[in-house]
Amino acid sequence: MLLLTGSYFFYMSWYWQYAGLIALSTIVDFAIGRKLHYETNEKKRKLLVLASLVLNLGILAIFKYFNFFFDASRSMFALVGIDIPEIYHQLLLPVGISFYTFQTLSYTLDIYRKNLKPEHSFVKFAVFVSFFPQLVAGPIVRAKDFLPQIDLPTKVSAEQWESGLKLVFIGLFKKIVIADLLAYLAVDAVFENPSAYSSWDLLIGLYAYTFQIYCDFSGYSDIAIGVALMLGFILPPNFNRPYLAQSPSDFWKRWHISLSSWLRDYLYISLGGNRGSTLFTARNLMITMVLGGLWHGAAFNFILWGAFHGCILIFTRNIVVESQFNGKMLAKILINFHLIVFSWLLFRVTSIENFTDYVSGFFQFTGGSQFNGLLYGILGLAALVHFTPRSLIDRAVNKYLDPMAIPLKSLVYVGLIFLFVGASIGAPSFIYFQF
Repeated sequence: MLLLTGSYFFYMSWYWQYAGLIALSTIVDFAIGRKLHYETNEKKRKLLVLASLVLNLGILAIFKYFNFFFDASRSMFALVGIDIPEIYHQLLLPVGISFYTFQTLSYTLDIYRKNLKPEHSFVKFAVFVSFFPQLVAGPIVRAKDFLPQIDLPTKVSAEQWESGLKLVFIGLFKKIVIADLLAYLAVDAVFENPSAYSSWDLLIGLYAYTFQIYCDFSGYSDIAIGVALMLGFILPPNFNRPYLAQSPSDFWKRWHISLSSWLRDYLYISLGGNRGSTLFTARNLMITMVLGGLWHGAAFNFILWGAFHGCILIFTRNIVVESQFNGKMLAKILINFHLIVFSWLLFRVTSIENFTDYVSGFFQFTGGSQFNGLLYGILGLAALVHFTPRSLIDRAVNKYLDPMAIPLKSLVYVGLIFLFVGASIGAPSFIYFQF
C-alpha cells in the first residue's frame, strides 16, 4: 500500500487531476481480467477484450491523437471545398499515458490468450500499473514479469541497493553529461536553422542527435531500473548497444526492447506475423511500424519514421536475406547504423520545410565547422559509452568504488547526488517524457 501511495503521489505531483485516468484504466482492466479468466463463452470473451481496447485506446486517442487526426481530416475536406468548424481541445497530454496504457493492455491480452492468470489483489495490480520508477517513460513491463515479484518478501541487500544506485548514476551521467551537452552544443541549433550550417556540421549534428537520443532514453531506463532494484524489483533491460546491430530487425531487438517486443507480440503476431505470403508479411511489418511510429507522437514525421523502418525491415527481409548477402560484419554494422542515423532525421525534424532544408543543406557538400573541440569530445565519449559492453563499464566502476572504505564511498555517493541534482536544475526533460 505504501508503494501504491508513493507512486500516485509521484504522478500527482505533475498534474493531480490525471491520476484519475490511471485509476480508471486500473479498475476497468482489473475487473475485465477477472471476468475474462472465468468466462467460457468465446464471443463474450472477445467483447470483454474489445471493451478494454476501446477504453484504453479511446482515452489515448482523445488526449494524444484527436487534434492531429481532426486537423488532417479538416484539411482533406477543405480540398473539396468543405469547411469544418474547429473543435480542437486544449487538454494537456498526460505524462506516460502511452506507457501505462500498453502495460494494462498487455495484462488483459495475456489473460485472453490464457498466458496469464488474473491478479486477485487490486492493490497489487494497481502497483503494477502505476509503479513510479518506470511509469512515465518505461520500460514497458509485463504483468507476468512484475506481479510475481510483489508476492515475494521484499529483501533488499546492501549489494543490491548499491548496484541500483550505480545504475542511477550511470543513467544521470548519460543524460546530463552527454545527452544534454550534445543538445546544447549542436543538436538544438542545427535542427532549428539547418541552412545556417555547412554540410559537415549538418552531418555532425545528426550524429550528435543519434547519440543524444540514445543516451537520453537509455539513461532514463538505467535510472528506472536502478531505482526499482533499490526497491527490490527487477525490471527488464531496455537497450543493448543498438548501434552495433547488423540489420534493421537486429536493431529492434536492441532498441527500446520493451516496446519492440510489445509490438511484435501483441500487434504483429495478432495481424498474422509471417504466417503467410511475402506480401502478407510485408503488410504486417508496415502496419506494425507505422503504428509504432504513431505511438511516439501525433505528427506526420513519426508516421514517416515508422514507415521508413517498415520499408527497411521489408527490404532486408525479402531482398538482402533471400539473396544471401554475405558482407563483412563491420560493413553490415556501418550500413545499418547510417540507415538508423537517417531515420533519426525523420524523427527529429519539426516540419517538411525543416526536413528539406536539412537534406538540401547536406547535399551542398560544403565544409567548415562552427563547432568547437568540446562537441567532438562529448560525441566521442557518447560513442565510447555506447559501444563499450556494460560488463566492462560495471567492472571499471567497481574497480574504483569497491575497494573504498564505507565512509569514503558514502561521501562519494553523497557528492555525486549533490553534483547531479545541481546539474539537473534547469536541464531539459527526458525526450521520451513527451510520449
